[in-house]
Amino acid sequence: MNLQEMTEQYGWTDEEARLRNAICEIGKLCYQKNFIVGADGNLSALLSDGTMLITPKGAMKGFLSPRKLAHVDMKGERVDDGPECSSEVGIHIVCYEERPEMKAVLHCHPPHCVAMTIAGIDLQVPIIPEIVVTIGGIPTTPYATPGTDELPDSIREVVRCSDTLVMKNHGSVTLGTNLLDAFKKLDMIEHTARILWLAHAVRGGIDPLPDEAVQKLLETRHALGLSMKNTLETPCGVDKKP
Repeated sequence: MNLQEMTEQYGWTDEEARLRNAICEIGKLCYQKNFIVGADGNLSALLSDGTMLITPKGAMKGFLSPRKLAHVDMKGERVDDGPECSSEVGIHIVCYEERPEMKAVLHCHPPHCVAMTIAGIDLQVPIIPEIVVTIGGIPTTPYATPGTDELPDSIREVVRCSDTLVMKNHGSVTLGTNLLDAFKKLDMIEHTARILWLAHAVRGGIDPLPDEAVQKLLETRHALGLSMKNTLETPCGVDKKP
């Protein structure tokens, strides 16, 4: 069924039909790239009326249907007769509250990112130049119990200054101006974690880039007009160095 047929059959706006379809496509990508397994994780996109489309409770993200997404307000309450939303909707609400310019949030479980937090390796340390220029840093937030208010509260301060983060022992959160932007950042942080995983396996400890080199890279990002918030320049809730 194409987007026009969806709008006609279900009474959705063009925007809602497009975002429902996009969430399903991004869910497939996350599943195919092993960023999510089983019913883990949750994906959301913000509609222009301030409501949110989000994956429903217990859904397998590689097999989503546009019709079976939850549609909720900023309290997590349903605004239609669709399914109940994910129990971790609070993560998404906090992200949209703190970063109103962002329109999509992906919470996934990329294995190398999570493994690095379990091993106590700080992904925020500046090592890969391209990541310093684009993302800036990948902070790790303290462990908090999934499915409780502890979890959104544990990321609130860091989200103010970073488009990406990894929750200790749990999973990642990436924010984007759209779903593809949030997925791009997810792809980048897992790629970074895999590189660092391999480097630690070969050598053990890794030396970060010198402060002078990091400063030059940050100046480059400004010259390129990149404005993503990052904790290397504004360390909300985290230390600049481990």
